[in-house]
Amino acid sequence: MSLREQQQFLNVLDRDEAERRFLAVLDLSPLEAELVPLEQAWQRVLAEDLVAPIDVPAFDRSNVDGFAVRAEDTFGATETHPRRLGRFGQIVRMGQPPTWSLPTQTAAAIATGGMLPRGANAVVMVEDTWLDGDEVCIRRPVVPGANVSFAGSDIGRGETVLYRGELLGIRDTGVLAALGLRHVQVVRRPRVAVISTGDELVPPGQPLPLGQVYDSNMTVLADAVREAGGEPLRLGIVPDDVTQLKTVVQHAIESSDVVLLSGGTSKGIGDISYRVVASLGPPGIVAHGIALKPGKPLCLAAVAQPNRRVIPIAVLPGFPTSAILTFHEFIAPVIRRLAGHSETAPRTIVARVPTRINSERGRTEYLLVSLLDSADPPTATPPADDPHRKVRWSAYPLGQGSGSVTAFARADGFVVIPRQREYLEADESTHVHLLDATIQPVDLVVIGSQCPGLDFILGRLRRLGFSCKFLAVGSMAGLEAARRHECDLAGIHLLDPESDQYNRPFVDDNLRLIPGYQRLQGLVFRRGDRRFTDKTLDEALLSATTDADCFLVNRNRGSGTRLLIDRLLKGQRPPGYWNETRSHHAVAAAIAQGRADWGLAIAPVAQAVGLEFLSVRAEHYDFVVPRSRWERPAVVAFRQLLSDPAIRNHLNQSGFRCD
Repeated sequence: MSLREQQQFLNVLDRDEAERRFLAVLDLSPLEAELVPLEQAWQRVLAEDLVAPIDVPAFDRSNVDGFAVRAEDTFGATETHPRRLGRFGQIVRMGQPPTWSLPTQTAAAIATGGMLPRGANAVVMVEDTWLDGDEVCIRRPVVPGANVSFAGSDIGRGETVLYRGELLGIRDTGVLAALGLRHVQVVRRPRVAVISTGDELVPPGQPLPLGQVYDSNMTVLADAVREAGGEPLRLGIVPDDVTQLKTVVQHAIESSDVVLLSGGTSKGIGDISYRVVASLGPPGIVAHGIALKPGKPLCLAAVAQPNRRVIPIAVLPGFPTSAILTFHEFIAPVIRRLAGHSETAPRTIVARVPTRINSERGRTEYLLVSLLDSADPPTATPPADDPHRKVRWSAYPLGQGSGSVTAFARADGFVVIPRQREYLEADESTHVHLLDATIQPVDLVVIGSQCPGLDFILGRLRRLGFSCKFLAVGSMAGLEAARRHECDLAGIHLLDPESDQYNRPFVDDNLRLIPGYQRLQGLVFRRGDRRFTDKTLDEALLSATTDADCFLVNRNRGSGTRLLIDRLLKGQRPPGYWNETRSHHAVAAAIAQGRADWGLAIAPVAQAVGLEFLSVRAEHYDFVVPRSRWERPAVVAFRQLLSDPAIRNHLNQSGFRCD
């Protein structure tokens, strides 16, 4: 070995400088997409935004065994004075839509998962009833919507349910299955060639001659590649032979996205590895010898390939500890970025609940929560004098029902409420059990009213590298979340009845307003419905409120659309008024499927499902931001996207109006 050949190892670099040089010659954007079967989608990264092709549930569905009823027929029922309803001759058969309507003062048997017949708006649990001849005796009243999941209330057709770049866990694959998807577009896993070098190495399972060692690096590095999101290609052990090593390395370059060698980077075979890697062409070796302990002999390089990305190459130290440490420090981040993966986090954390959460004494409850980085500025460690004060995370409840697919998909973890407790008090801290180890603060938290236009903007923001979280809770709840500093943005469309202005009257000194865009709200109905076709708005409302068989599908209290409906109705409560849904998609689904006849929704959603639309008014869908978060990078990027002419043009073409 000549002195010149050893000089390459004497120029030891600082760790950060070595990493900077290595990353500077690489393209680390996610690899191209590939279509995989659903059973292979777990732990893969989505390559495109996933838009729901159907409504979930696809029909108004009973959550319990019992009797389908009109809720108003049960009002006043008690143990001693039950309400008696006629037992309807038809029963709801599983997997078959009822072809009949439920008359008033009757009840029809229905099983869990059965489809509600027209006219019914609630289900009484069987344990709250008894039979007396041809009558069903009800000992406890129900409200409209009780024990029912309405069509489209979980997922609405056309809604963006998962975004490009999301790592698919078991919750997400459950969503894919619930949507009936057989295949999904995911980022291709980077293929990582793993090569062990040295005459002294023996594969596990073979006899071990004196003076030789078993090759553990092949197994350790292959598993580490898989853990980082790559697909290892085990190319075996190569002896101390330049020609043979060069042949294997060239094959590795042609068949993989990353090449790893391990063993002897400073003396002996290390000189062979160095010469082989140095002979491959530009960019070549960028660092050989780094100020690490252990890991000093690490060699980092890259080689350009025609019509392909530059291939990263690393010659790792031979000792297993050094090899795995340097792998995780320099190579694992490269693999993760190529595969689109994110970092990991602890399994259990302390978080505060922003609002009171009621529970039922006597049963241990597991409550799904979404974790929001609500501290402003964040307090990563609670004060020593009070470990439950000023914690960093807020645990936002996602509902206490068992049937929601999206609650499980969007949850970060769960809170256990002991059976002795009836509630968790607002601002109380608790332990959150993480569903996986990937939880980390997202760059942008959005709470408030759901809108397809917002879905589009958040998708674009993700493509810029920002992580986002959105919780659809309605305009008023979003406004309150912004006031409590639980989010970065709140999407709202709240009409002030006194000024007849949207949103601005609700912005106090602690908030700032980002003007958004306008959405056309209208009365939505099926094509050919003579109660609404070719009528003015006043005439249509008169038809809707005077026809006892004309059912409204309403919006949830606290939403901007609900405020508009109440203003139009002027105190009237037409049939279906108490049937509340949480999205425009759910309104459209109920009308399109004939379980309701009219409601209020925005024009793009109505058009997407082929419904008629009678304009009510243009509303302003804007965003409020806590003043302390105005300059956060993700908020700045959101504001820039919202003002981008290309984005605004897309919104205009999608049925919104950007002035």
